[in-house]
Amino acid sequence: MVRHRVRSVFTILGVASGMFLFTAVETLQRSLAQATQTTAADTVLVVYRQNRFCPATSRLPEYYANEIRGISGVREVIPVQIVVNNCGASLDVITFRGVPEALLLSFAPEIQLITGSLDDWAKRDDGALLGEVFAARRGLKAGDKFDAAGVTITVAGVIRSPFVQDNNVAYVKLPFLQQASRAGLGVVTQFNVRVHHADDLTGVAQAIDDRFKSDEQPTDTRPEKAFFAETASELIELIRFTRWLGFGAVLAVAALVANALLLIVRGRVKENAVLRTLGYPGRAIGCLVVSEGGLLGLVGGVLGVGVAIVFLRWQSFTFGNEGQTLAVRPDGSVALIGISAALVLGLLASFWPAWQTMTQSIVKNLRS
Repeated sequence: MVRHRVRSVFTILGVASGMFLFTAVETLQRSLAQATQTTAADTVLVVYRQNRFCPATSRLPEYYANEIRGISGVREVIPVQIVVNNCGASLDVITFRGVPEALLLSFAPEIQLITGSLDDWAKRDDGALLGEVFAARRGLKAGDKFDAAGVTITVAGVIRSPFVQDNNVAYVKLPFLQQASRAGLGVVTQFNVRVHHADDLTGVAQAIDDRFKSDEQPTDTRPEKAFFAETASELIELIRFTRWLGFGAVLAVAALVANALLLIVRGRVKENAVLRTLGYPGRAIGCLVVSEGGLLGLVGGVLGVGVAIVFLRWQSFTFGNEGQTLAVRPDGSVALIGISAALVLGLLASFWPAWQTMTQSIVKNLRS
């Protein structure tokens, strides 16, 4: 590597580029899995207007909440008004969630206040609590005013949540958002229903839909993650397609390392022959080639994965579709997978050059 600095540097940069793309794709896939894969801890149902997808078209009477509470298995019901600036697939989605003031912590009990004050949010009709990613992307802080989708709010605080979607929305009071969005008091976009146990999800969902199937506004009730998967289906298909880009990046990295090592082996024909003449076994020389390939992969992987993680955290990309948001946030497991993949690819790509080194004729190499 040291003797051929320029070649080694370009190989490392090539590996880093491939692993940058691989890390970005892997982050997308993991973010999608977290948003759509149901677990035993999931106990939330989303009650939406039947045959509606965009929040602007889902209009349900707020009094449905009282009737839903009377259904067996229901623990809690929260009416939610949602307003977005764009219902289509977009990288710049702004989402407002209106919830009853007294039920905010019931709706999102995991949130933590980073800056600002809950008292300020309670005092102001137009007060909003912004997710930390939302605030960072817009450069907003407590006391600032912000306008989007026809809604003007005053930032009362910035919150953090372990759930990525909560970090990309603005929480406001339900009556304020109903009037600001011109939906009108008494009308909401959806109901979030918590059940006692995950086993109750199917039965409660069916009971809710049966209760309102003959009403003017029939409902479609699904588990929260299933609702996301179906509503944002176009976005999900797009993200799943990127998996092929990840495979392409992996193949490109392997081919790049193999090509670089083949060039290195061909440039050391006489040296390897002399070493074998002096008694060094072919396996030892082959191991040197394999270790060099692993080192190229490891250095390039660390560089590419590191740059990708810094870039994704800096940009805080958020995909949106039909009012649903998907935050692209890398974590430690993505970094570990990326670096491990680069190392393994470097080792695997070096096997063929190492085999050539071990099987070349000593006499032929000395004559060349």
